[in-house]
Amino acid sequence: MTKLIVFTDLHMVPEGTKIIGLDPYQRLLAGIEHVNRHHADANRVIFTGDLTHRADTMSYERLRDLLSLLVPPAAITIGNHDYRERFLETFAHVAPDEDGFVQQVIDFDDCRVVLLDTLFAPPYDYPRSHAGYLCERRLAWLDRMLADANGLPVLLFMHHPPHKTGFTGMDAIRLGNEDAFYDLVLKHGNVRHIFAGHVHRTIGGSHRGIPFSIFKSPVHQQPMPFDTPNASLSVDEPAAYGIVVVTGEGLQVHHEDYEIARRDSEIA
Repeated sequence: MTKLIVFTDLHMVPEGTKIIGLDPYQRLLAGIEHVNRHHADANRVIFTGDLTHRADTMSYERLRDLLSLLVPPAAITIGNHDYRERFLETFAHVAPDEDGFVQQVIDFDDCRVVLLDTLFAPPYDYPRSHAGYLCERRLAWLDRMLADANGLPVLLFMHHPPHKTGFTGMDAIRLGNEDAFYDLVLKHGNVRHIFAGHVHRTIGGSHRGIPFSIFKSPVHQQPMPFDTPNASLSVDEPAAYGIVVVTGEGLQVHHEDYEIARRDSEIA
């Protein structure tokens, strides 16, 4: 059974910098140590974008050094807070696809994992480029990856949710061409689950018949009121990562609030 750990929205910052009083480095370090302690057998640790907060080289270097502490191997894609070229300069071991996008396919015995690059840039024209987009080249690449999956169920990992989640501000900067994305996915019929980040909330459900899961950040979270128009509002709630386990009958999705998780249980 393939086991995948999922982190999203790391928002790494330079040393001495915090976000709403929180230290992204220390929070992610605690998550990495938790994974190494309890899930060292994971097949991959997948990072689905917003790796840094301001896409500066110093933050990418801090993150690269921090991820080197992971026991399981990592797989990485990027989000709207990232800068594709700067990321690839710092993470020289990450190979982009033939068109230069931070995408990859990983085949296991029981599933095909596909990481998508949904960054709507260059140009880096904020706030416009905070929304996600899959251009014709990326859609064509995804078409090929789904077509030659050789009967394996496909798990898609991306930063931007490809549909509305109910949060007004975040829905305004979701994947911009969701219809083209879903038409392609449904054409092949082999995508079993879609995983995303971006919203900084734990959300699950289905859209157009395909189950999806969205994970919280290891740093700051989206406040719960659905009608908040400002996508930058954040609250201090427990850090989390996801655990995905492929089974013979399907898959399981778990959410680990690792900062408050306890193992010293008692019989109730």
